[in-house]
Amino acid sequence: MSAGRGRLCAVSDLHVSYSENRPIVEALRPRSDDDWLLVAGDVADTVADIEWALRVLKDRFRTVVWVPGNHELWTPRTDVVRLRGVERYLHLVELCRRLGVLTPEDPYPVWRGRGGPVTIAPLFLLYDYTFRVDGVLTKQESLRRAYEAGVVCTDEHLLHPDPYASRDDWCRARVAETEKRLAACAPDAPPVLINHWPLVREPTRVLRFPEFAQWCGTELTADWHRRFNAAAVVYGHLHIPRSTVYDGVPFEEVSLGYPREWRARATRPELPRVILS
Repeated sequence: MSAGRGRLCAVSDLHVSYSENRPIVEALRPRSDDDWLLVAGDVADTVADIEWALRVLKDRFRTVVWVPGNHELWTPRTDVVRLRGVERYLHLVELCRRLGVLTPEDPYPVWRGRGGPVTIAPLFLLYDYTFRVDGVLTKQESLRRAYEAGVVCTDEHLLHPDPYASRDDWCRARVAETEKRLAACAPDAPPVLINHWPLVREPTRVLRFPEFAQWCGTELTADWHRRFNAAAVVYGHLHIPRSTVYDGVPFEEVSLGYPREWRARATRPELPRVILS
């Protein structure tokens, strides 16, 4: 799949269930007909809102690639779609296919624009509670401390792992499956890894509430950016937009976030973020 001479762009955490964020999505536009857009999860909480946003973006960008965040996987009472866990995820995959949006279940496309060729690798990996506060050895102790501190992710109530016994079991299954796919990628087109949750622990060190880190990724992917020779890593979830480099690999947190967050910033992040151009 060719991308001509456009830009490879990215965004995440659009949260269009908030009415204030919808005009921002409507303002997202490519600079050329060859621009691609990577959407790193948390588009919205309900299927209808997810479909609205992805349809708007697909109508504008040549190629749109989506990965789920935790909010897409919730089953909130406000959503008429009552599917849970894997069934909900696969329902969203089919929705994306009807819109022409690529997902982690599709063959990885190759970007051949500026900075390419690179393999565009959308990932869906979840988390397994291993990003714990230093010195905490078990998931049970980590959760106990979080509940005592009043820092508990809504996933504990709305993100169901069915048919897996737990979210961490689902995470480990996704990691094992994805690891095999990445190992089979062509070596002459290094991957751009796109995942909602950060692949390494370091970005969570700046969280205001360190107890929240356990819902932010897995130690199982700590070396993936090196092992798979990543050209870049794109993620969201933390609502802390920034560019960092780990082991020589650029990591881009590309979130918009909630209105109360982007309004409080001195400058709103320029979206979409350019990854390759």
